[in-house]
Amino acid sequence: MDVSSHVETVVQLSKGNISSQNVRVEFSLEDMDMSRFQQGATYEQIQEWVQEKYGFHVTHLNIAQVKRKHGIIERENYNKPKSPDSRQPGCPEDKAKAIEEALRYFQMI
Repeated sequence: MDVSSHVETVVQLSKGNISSQNVRVEFSLEDMDMSRFQQGATYEQIQEWVQEKYGFHVTHLNIAQVKRKHGIIERENYNKPKSPDSRQPGCPEDKAKAIEEALRYFQMI
């Protein structure tokens, strides 16, 4: 038997009248492997963790710079600067260390 990476789904369709617009579907996640869907923490979770642990706020830009420094690939950013020469403020060292610790806490590095 050849092993492939595709999934097949079989569905039985029936023609009939349903009295309600809502159809209830129940399934269990108990036996499903969800590990490939867990990609770490969100920016908000990292911000909250740093705020609770260190008492200061970090921006999304700070988090993105630290993630980029560690090679964590992010999705495409649609809020790009208009000029390639534009400068962005660097992440202060104390905030970078706090973000790195948060990334370790969330097992992203």
